[in-house]
Parts: sequence; structure tokens; C-alpha cells
Amino acid sequence: MAAKPPAPAAPDAAPAKPKSKKLLLIILAAVVAVVLVGVAILVALMMFQPAAEELDADGQPVVQLAAPAAPPTFMPLENMVVNLADPGAMRFAQIGISVQLADSATADRLTAFMPAIRNGMLRLASQRTAAELLTPAGKDALAADMLGMIRQTTGLPDQGTTPSPVQAVLFTSLIVQ
Repeated sequence: MAAKPPAPAAPDAAPAKPKSKKLLLIILAAVVAVVLVGVAILVALMMFQPAAEELDADGQPVVQLAAPAAPPTFMPLENMVVNLADPGAMRFAQIGISVQLADSATADRLTAFMPAIRNGMLRLASQRTAAELLTPAGKDALAADMLGMIRQTTGLPDQGTTPSPVQAVLFTSLIVQ
């Protein structure tokens, strides 16, 4: 068997033009750029989207508080009984207090000043009336006055941007009669 020679090309058919590789590369680069921009936007939205809130049994969002760097030290003081400044009546209060401190070294410093601190607390409480101590604002004012007195007595006041290591005066009990 003899092989047939190839058929001659039709004279009216135009020869095929080679496709431009530049156009193909430009289209491919544009598609890659659009995909990359889309991925970048998606990542940015996921990063800045707030985390889904956990809900408790009632359907309320659960609030998670950040843990303090170091837990404070609490120094309980002995209960005090003080006569109140009520005119025309003999009223007194029994007060239990804990002092919140930044660290145990501050507790040692307070122990050294304890007689002066207790004296100042008794004097501040005895200037109040029963009506004052029965209101939240009155309790807050007494606690603030006691905190200032402790800071002044121990020489540990707030110093500009450095907070005092004596952080708060907390009532553990307060009975007014």
C-alpha cells in the first residue's frame, strides 16, 4: 500500500494567525489580581469582625471580664463599734472593713501604721449620722474618706500616673442601730 500525498490546502482559506501570548498573560494577571483582592478583603473582614457572643441559658450574652494581671491582696481589719453623730439620740454602728491592696508588701506597711489607721477610721465614722450611713451615697463617701485617710497616714497617695497601692476600702459588714 502506497501512502497518499497530503491534500493541498484550499486556496480561499486564510492561514491561522498565531494567538497573542501577551493578551493571554494580561487576562491571566487581571484574574489573579481580582482573586487576591477578594481574598484580602475577606481576610480583613474576618479579622475585624467581633467574635460571636456566647449566650447563657436565658439567651443573654455572656460577658467575660479580663483577668487582672495579679490578684489584689485583701487585708481584713477588726470590726469597729462607733457612736454616731445623731443629735438627740444615742445611735451607734458596727463596721467591718477590708482594705484592698496591690500587694502583700503594702499590707506589711499598713500593719505598721494600724493604730493610726484605726484611730482615723473611728474618727471619720463617728462624724456621720445614721441617716448618712443608711444610704449608698453615704457609705461611698465614708469609704472614700477612709481611703484618703489611709493613703495620707501611710504616705501612699496617688502620684500622677502611678496609682496608689492602697486601692479601696470595702465594707464587709455595716450595722446601724
